[in-house]
Amino acid sequence: MPRFTPEEIIELIVEIRREHGLPTPPFEIDEVRYDPEGDKLFIIAHDRTDKSVVIGSSLVIGKLKERLGVKLVSVYTTLDILLKRMRLEESKRFAEEHGLDFLLPIIEAEFSFPPRKWPPLRGSGKALVFLGFNAHALIGLAKNFGLQPIVYGVRYSFPRMEFIPVDRPWREILFPDPHFLAELGKDVGLVLAEFTFPAKAERDVILLNPIRFLRINYFELKYMFGESRPAVFDREDLVDYVVSMVSEGLMEATDGARIIRWGWRR
Repeated sequence: MPRFTPEEIIELIVEIRREHGLPTPPFEIDEVRYDPEGDKLFIIAHDRTDKSVVIGSSLVIGKLKERLGVKLVSVYTTLDILLKRMRLEESKRFAEEHGLDFLLPIIEAEFSFPPRKWPPLRGSGKALVFLGFNAHALIGLAKNFGLQPIVYGVRYSFPRMEFIPVDRPWREILFPDPHFLAELGKDVGLVLAEFTFPAKAERDVILLNPIRFLRINYFELKYMFGESRPAVFDREDLVDYVVSMVSEGLMEATDGARIIRWGWRR
């Protein structure tokens, strides 16, 4: 089983940066974790500046992956891990207070992330899933939670996916209306959508954004479920969505820039 120390990884990164004519500023790596089951390496840098040096505009991290011969290399900061744990503490309290006991094993598993080791769940009930930018991820997360998804979405938003269409403004693909969805989901009691908040109860309906609830980064969602793209949207709404995700640490700036470029070419 490969085992790597922070010092070994730092030495390799410096070597790679020098080979490609990149500057070699001082940087710190607090921890390195290896997951033999998935052949994944997780580097926990000290702060975002250190993380940038490790990633090196994707070139350095790509070369590092080749050198180490692992399937995946992911980089986080110590602050990323701390913020995630703070979020999970709040999510755990919400789940306990609102009878979402089926989510507790997932939350507990996330406290040890990385790596991600979720227990299989079944028979958790039903949930209304309202398709947003991360449409595949929302459905995938619902299924991982052991839920049977009843899928709704704005008409024409995802023409290649099966869902019950509703006539709503395009903005609600990226910023769903919690009041509308609380009414739509009143017979189910649980709605999963990309709300601007992690979770709240409204009119006896639980409104949950699983991405914020578990604080899962966009690049993790890509790896887990693949990317999805709405067929219709407003460009300014897309920029607002990306800015909110990046500013809250849920999306890397490089991913955000790529998504905005894609949206402007549509």
